[in-house]
Amino acid sequence: MAASSGPHRPTPITVAVIDKNPLVVRGLDQMLREDGRFELVMSAPDGDVFLAEYAARGVAAPIDIAVSGWVMPKGDGRSLLRRINEMANPPKVVIYTGELSDMTLRAAVREGAAALVHKSEPPERLLQAIAAAAAGARDFPAAVRRQAPMTTLTKRENELLASLAGGATNNKLAEDLGVSVNTVKFHLRNLYEKLDVKNRAQAVAMFLSE
Repeated sequence: MAASSGPHRPTPITVAVIDKNPLVVRGLDQMLREDGRFELVMSAPDGDVFLAEYAARGVAAPIDIAVSGWVMPKGDGRSLLRRINEMANPPKVVIYTGELSDMTLRAAVREGAAALVHKSEPPERLLQAIAAAAAGARDFPAAVRRQAPMTTLTKRENELLASLAGGATNNKLAEDLGVSVNTVKFHLRNLYEKLDVKNRAQAVAMFLSE
């Protein structure tokens, strides 16, 4: 009779770490190896490097989870999530950041992150979030204070929103503010992000519902 090969070991969850701080990468590598459920297979200092190296791996070597910072030298977590969402076989993304605000949380949720963990939390929280994401769950902090979006607007942003509700075009807004149309578009993008809406109609609807 052939000898038993012993208990079957489950295939580890493959992880990539994207963080500008090499000490964070080194610490996460050690933590993942000690846990045993995970295997760090790639690290990158920013989203551009990660995406290039991930593409070079090819579709035959997908990665289960990408643990990414939010503030990076090139782009940020929001832009990385958008680019990952366009991939054919994307990893699930766990945001691991010291930047925890309502705006960051809303953006991470909106752009399809699987989880968000603050760097001040115990290491076990990150491991829990990675495992949950690999199982198809989403894991976000329940205790984050969620301000009503309208209360976060500046006086200028409130005036801009009122003008939108009054039917002002981008050209009219540019004329009234004494700025270019491109500057108006920039302000509108920031406004939509704060309100967690995608367009002018949704922003006006929120303004009128207040």
